[in-house]
Amino acid sequence: MDTLLDILRHWPAWLLWIIFLAENTAIMIGVLIFGKVLQRRFGQAAITTVPKASMFAYSRRQWAIAWLTTLLNTVVTYAGYWLWIQGDIRLTTTFSGRILLDALILFFAMDLLMYVFHYLIHKTPLYKLLHTLHHEAVDPEPIDLFILHPLETLSFGALWLLLLLLCPFNIYGIIIYLIINVIFGMTGHLGMEPVPENMRQWPLLKYLGTSTFHHTHHRNEQCNFGFYTSIWDRVFRTFNDKA
Repeated sequence: MDTLLDILRHWPAWLLWIIFLAENTAIMIGVLIFGKVLQRRFGQAAITTVPKASMFAYSRRQWAIAWLTTLLNTVVTYAGYWLWIQGDIRLTTTFSGRILLDALILFFAMDLLMYVFHYLIHKTPLYKLLHTLHHEAVDPEPIDLFILHPLETLSFGALWLLLLLLCPFNIYGIIIYLIINVIFGMTGHLGMEPVPENMRQWPLLKYLGTSTFHHTHHRNEQCNFGFYTSIWDRVFRTFNDKA
């Protein structure tokens, strides 16, 4: 990893832009493809009876917004790279227990930050400005993960970068967190619940933000503002477990 990071320091900006765009494009396409695979696999557990559209049935408008979100995510990625080059974001590369610890810190810290930001968007005039676009989907599809107002995309990216500025984080912990972030984003917009009801009641799993949890938010915008867990919704009494 040290060798790879050293190489990244010396690659030209144009090449890095291409690499980061390819990375974010792969994430978007991967979410759409794997999301459809899960929908076919767990179709019997659908939260909604609305037919699931194929990737080719998405509108030009949906694709345009999704590609814009992907481009802006690339901007955030490059901004993180630039802050690292400047020494503002500090990374560690050692294999130790710090990997899991940092992944957990990022997971719970971002869960809190995004809960607060998400709640404020809904409770202020920012809702009409930023968030109505995402909530056009009452029964969301995987592509709706990327149907965001540009300023909202950049705001979430800014929260992420601000967290990384606070203290050094292990690069492997960051990678683990980012993978988890994509998984939760995808499952929250499946329109079906891959996790059986009895498993969702297990001591730890019952506090995770399942597909049902986020789908309920799209149907009832006054509840379930969390992303990865229902902890903050339970604390601030905005939790609803009924789809």
